[in-house]
Amino acid sequence: MFQTRLLSGIALVLIALATVSLGGTVWFLTVAAISLIGLWELYRVFSIHNSIPGYVGYAASAFYFVLLYVEQTSFLLPLMVAFFLMLMSVYVFAFPKFTSEHVFSAFFGMFYVPILMSHMILTRTMEDGAWLVGLIFLSAWGCDTCAYCVGKLFGKHKMTPKLSPKKSVEGGIGGIVGAALLGCLYGAVFASKLTEFAVPAVSCAIICGAGGAISQIGDLSASAIKRNHQIKDYGTLIPGHGGIMDRFDSILFTAPIIYYLAQLLK
Repeated sequence: MFQTRLLSGIALVLIALATVSLGGTVWFLTVAAISLIGLWELYRVFSIHNSIPGYVGYAASAFYFVLLYVEQTSFLLPLMVAFFLMLMSVYVFAFPKFTSEHVFSAFFGMFYVPILMSHMILTRTMEDGAWLVGLIFLSAWGCDTCAYCVGKLFGKHKMTPKLSPKKSVEGGIGGIVGAALLGCLYGAVFASKLTEFAVPAVSCAIICGAGGAISQIGDLSASAIKRNHQIKDYGTLIPGHGGIMDRFDSILFTAPIIYYLAQLLK
């Protein structure tokens, strides 16, 4: 199990490095595909993956990525309004086939997965974007690793005893500090590549520390949904890790934080 998880993790890192380096359409399509697969996994948990609300959600998400590709993000709000009105129309005219929970789940799913995930694309389009995207993975996965190690060694106080009994307050703090230190090191090593920051080591430490903190909320949020629906994993696409939502749950929350903080601190 550990070997499978390790090999899958290495493969994910290599794919991430290759697609981020290429950027452009390759990176865009990679993130879009990951988002739509993740949305399908979430919709399956909500039992709407093969229903009209689900199909409307897929269509709206695909259209959102088209708007993003042609750089027409000003139409996002009208798109969300149209999406909601379409869902409510399905709800009304198909009543009582679908419940309000089906409709709200479809709307929530689009915002939760495609829109949050799309910040990886937006980050890549920034100045020094290829290096800034690295902070997304570093803060999310780095925090997870550091939190696990610190929790194993020093964990005594449960963070969320009913939701995730193995996670400790000490581990959570260790994850944030570890992510900040990794960010500081990253900024120092690649200072010449991060030209938008006055002091890259400090800026990256702040960004990764904040990203590490919010990544834990992302991880726990995905776990809460699984607990509510009594499932272990969202899927089996990534051996040893589960589905897209199991591996990218923290990145969904980290990507927007890195994108907005990078703009604020540059």
